[in-house]
Amino acid sequence: MRDFLAITGPTTSGKTQVSIAVAEALDGEIICMDSRQVYRGMDIGTDKVSKKNRDRVCHHGLDLRDPDEFYSAGQFGRDARGWIEGISARGRVPLLVGGTGLFLRSLTHPLFKQPGIDANRLQALRGFMAKRPTTELERWVEALDPGRADLAREGGPHRLGRTIEVALLTGRPLSWWHSQGTPDQDPLDGLIVVLDKDREELDRCIDARVTRMAAGGLVDEVKGLMEKGYGPTAPGMSGTGYREIAAHLAGEITLEEALDRMRSQTRQYARRQLTWFRHQLPEDAIHVDTSQSVEAQVAQVVAAWRPRV
Repeated sequence: MRDFLAITGPTTSGKTQVSIAVAEALDGEIICMDSRQVYRGMDIGTDKVSKKNRDRVCHHGLDLRDPDEFYSAGQFGRDARGWIEGISARGRVPLLVGGTGLFLRSLTHPLFKQPGIDANRLQALRGFMAKRPTTELERWVEALDPGRADLAREGGPHRLGRTIEVALLTGRPLSWWHSQGTPDQDPLDGLIVVLDKDREELDRCIDARVTRMAAGGLVDEVKGLMEKGYGPTAPGMSGTGYREIAAHLAGEITLEEALDRMRSQTRQYARRQLTWFRHQLPEDAIHVDTSQSVEAQVAQVVAAWRPRV
């Protein structure tokens, strides 16, 4: 029997709508597989699942951290295993939903055992890096772990710092530990469903989402977070949408420039997701064409799951 059902796909592919209907059809509970929706107070810019949908289906993995706290794929893997165990014990279907590929991979390909690192050296290095500009940290990552550079840049200063500290304090780059290190847990077996959307339609949906976020109060949300002391370098605030609006609020760019950057950055992120799905997902992943009606998509997912349990 499979351990879980996962619905993934690029941003704006329609995962939320399909997953809610699938969860209702299969008597499931949803585990949010999104690295930004874990942050409290970040609702509009992450397109967080609405209260209405949370009332329809039980959700796990939302609002776990404040924006200045780090939440890693490894931590998600540990948390998700507990949620999956609890959901299964209740006789329900664990349904993982989201587009953060590393979160999914932390379950199917568990992360390495944490290497021993001297706490004093780690604290000293982190204090040093906290004073360095992001551009300098990016150069360090390019030199120490070039294969991870794009991913580290996307995660902002905290992921850049993590990449640097592992390379310097263990003698091996983080990418080596991910590929060669001893896993800390056994892998889980999941049926993975990918929602495939035409690229032009994907771009149109991304543009529409950014417009909707702006109209829905994104600027006020970011302003409120910054007033609470969460600056643009905080782990949560480094995500697309928040950093651009923060730059606008700092007077560096106009609002329209910020929204244009959001659209461009989100399209680039969607392309990276598509590349990741193409190379990292198992051969038996189920692909669902989103040009079909939602009802047809749901029926295909349900039909794929039931014979496997």
